[in-house]
Amino acid sequence: MPSQTRPRWLVWLLATLAAFSPLSIDTYLPSLPDIARELGTRDAQVQLTIGVFLAGLCSGMLLYGPLSDRYGRRRLLLGSLVLYIVASVGCIWVASVEQLIVLRFLQAVGGAGALVLARTVVRDLYPLSEAARVLSLMHVIAMVATLLAPILGTYLVLLGSWRIIFVMLSLLGTGCLVAVAIALQESLPAEARTRSVLASFRHYGTVLRDPLALCYILAMGLSVGGMFAFITASPFLFIHHFGFSPRSFSLLFGLNIGGIILATVINARLVRRVGPLQMLGFGSLVAACAGALLIVIGLTGWGQPFSITGGVLLFMGISGMIGSNCIASLMGLFPGNAGAAVGLAISLQFACGALFSWLVSVLADGTARPMCLVIGFAGLGSLACYRAIRHLLGKPPRASLYRALNGEGR
Repeated sequence: MPSQTRPRWLVWLLATLAAFSPLSIDTYLPSLPDIARELGTRDAQVQLTIGVFLAGLCSGMLLYGPLSDRYGRRRLLLGSLVLYIVASVGCIWVASVEQLIVLRFLQAVGGAGALVLARTVVRDLYPLSEAARVLSLMHVIAMVATLLAPILGTYLVLLGSWRIIFVMLSLLGTGCLVAVAIALQESLPAEARTRSVLASFRHYGTVLRDPLALCYILAMGLSVGGMFAFITASPFLFIHHFGFSPRSFSLLFGLNIGGIILATVINARLVRRVGPLQMLGFGSLVAACAGALLIVIGLTGWGQPFSITGGVLLFMGISGMIGSNCIASLMGLFPGNAGAAVGLAISLQFACGALFSWLVSVLADGTARPMCLVIGFAGLGSLACYRAIRHLLGKPPRASLYRALNGEGR
């Protein structure tokens, strides 16, 4: 059926699947001290469960993309949800931190299927500009989940125990499993699938050899990298250096999430009219302006901390717009291998986030300078990627894709 007649609940289901990652991480954060105390281990051991979860997420994403191009989306999505549920139930009953580490890795591998396959289903079911709109709406819902997850996690812990968090995640996974089994049909026809698993994995090489694809992935990575730099540095900077209270800092963090939601809603409204390329250009320009502002602030100290808040709000707000349009355009570039393209792109996006998080930690000197410079150069890099994308799309083989990305093809 035409994409315009697809039910609204489908977007909500896919968005819930795409939100598995923030829900699985952020609901869990407030309970870390309780877990360490109950399991009789060091804080560092419990913090390791977060790093292991991210490693499982990246590993899973690299697997599911090519496999879904060969075997279809639905079966793999159902299997990944079963793994997620089993691991979540196991986390309820752990007796040691070692068990929790193993089960969190398996939970992440299962959650990675939801994260990747929800996006590839969108590309299967919707034309390019409409896919960018739907991905934007999914991003909004995921950001709302990110905003509310720590609050939800805190209240669940207050109800009795950190184990209740995993009861909730198990129920969420079960609900999605039932919904997918009943309501979601296979979106990738047999004739559109790759011929072998090996051929599917070879498409990673195809993506990595394409300069245009690399520019899209780098633009995504820079926007997420800047975000991770803020997430890593901001608690120490605003609470210890600028003297914000934890409550004031949480309001600042919520303000940035609100900016992401607002920019992504605007993108969802406009992208069908002007196309993903124009929206990516606007987002990259705003990111570059925010980046230039933050570099000046970092080097001069001008107007801190409020000038930093404004610059970061601009950069963080526009990151969702950049990501949604890059991922939609990337899937348009590889319509027959959307799973591999998305899996690789999101995995590398997380890798960029980890790299920028490490970089801002290594450069930390107790001032705002490292964070401002790292985010600033990420913003300028986003605009450079957009200029390279425009140049590469201007070459003859990309003419039809250029028209589609400009909203001229539906």
